[in-house]
Amino acid sequence: MQFARAITKYIRISPRKARLAAGLIRGLGVEAATLQLENSPLRGARLLKKTLASAVANAETQLELQKPQLKIHEVRVDEGPTMKRIKPKNRGGRVPVLKRTSHFTIVLKAE
Repeated sequence: MQFARAITKYIRISPRKARLAAGLIRGLGVEAATLQLENSPLRGARLLKKTLASAVANAETQLELQKPQLKIHEVRVDEGPTMKRIKPKNRGGRVPVLKRTSHFTIVLKAE
């Protein structure tokens, strides 16, 4: 079985929010997944669509497969490094602000 994959790292979105978009396309064909991501209002869907397009391009150039033959084998959203910032509060205090990042992985397989 032939697999094509694409990885996008250090995306500035919380993994929890991005996993909502990843759940929409898990197990679908590439054309149905693209349509699903285009019509989703989620911000993670817009970012995940770019990674999906990259995986399709990798499959077409490296494995010489066509878009209708491809199906999503695996969609993974992992946690990246967290940027730690502070926000000033009253009486000289401060509160941590955690700016989370994500790593997207999409693996396609030929049907």
